[in-house]
Amino acid sequence: MKQPLCGCFDLIFGTSTGAIIAALLARGESVAKVKSLYESHVPRIMGCWTSRGRSVALKELADDVFGEAKFDVFKTNLGIVATRWKDERPMIFKTSVEQAHGSKDSFQPGFGCTVSDAIVASCSAYPFFKRPEIKTGKGDIVLVADGGFCANNPTLYAIADATRSLKRSYESLRVLSLGVGSYPEPKTWRSLLKLFPTIPFIQKIMGTNTSSMETLRFILFGDLKTVRINEIFNEPEMATDLLEHDLKKLNRLIQKGRDSFGKNEPQIRTLLFS
Repeated sequence: MKQPLCGCFDLIFGTSTGAIIAALLARGESVAKVKSLYESHVPRIMGCWTSRGRSVALKELADDVFGEAKFDVFKTNLGIVATRWKDERPMIFKTSVEQAHGSKDSFQPGFGCTVSDAIVASCSAYPFFKRPEIKTGKGDIVLVADGGFCANNPTLYAIADATRSLKRSYESLRVLSLGVGSYPEPKTWRSLLKLFPTIPFIQKIMGTNTSSMETLRFILFGDLKTVRINEIFNEPEMATDLLEHDLKKLNRLIQKGRDSFGKNEPQIRTLLFS
């Protein structure tokens, strides 16, 4: 019998757009539902001309999809990575006190925030989006930003939770790590560099963060059973960026993702079911 993907995982982590996917899967949604939401809403959000417009659209979507739900809605352990902007450190929204590395007595699932607040925090890639303020269950006001500033690839955080907090044995761990891939820069960036130099710079920072975290994972846990999917697409027609909102281009990316899964399906089946 088929089961929701969340039934295949004891722990799901996500950063930025990966946080949306992770939260939906952990809630028990299907991949088809996730794909449908992206096709319906990504053009509207990323097609906005201003960071304020994108932030408003993102918040509206998060509220529409998750409402006032808190972290007890999830069917498996979850970690959503954001950044405490002023403190320059991670803020990871978690479902269970078992995931806490300390301060267990004061632990609140998701810091007492709604799922919507956590999603917005993780996805607010400044300066593409405004940095929101969230209020925790303890009444703290925290200025947050995209989790990609500290862990665009959150695999190491997930391994730390699994081994140190959830006390899973190293030998029993199976890690499936999904990236967004690497693409050529659109030619339009070249004419915009002088006007908005921070845009490609921020993308470079997040790309470097992803690569460095993966390198560190391989050095520290290279013997851990892992499948990492993060292909490089060099074709000029695959040029894209964080603000992509053309449905035809997005559909092309979906096709490439489907092809990538096809190539890795045997390894994934072996990883999860052997």
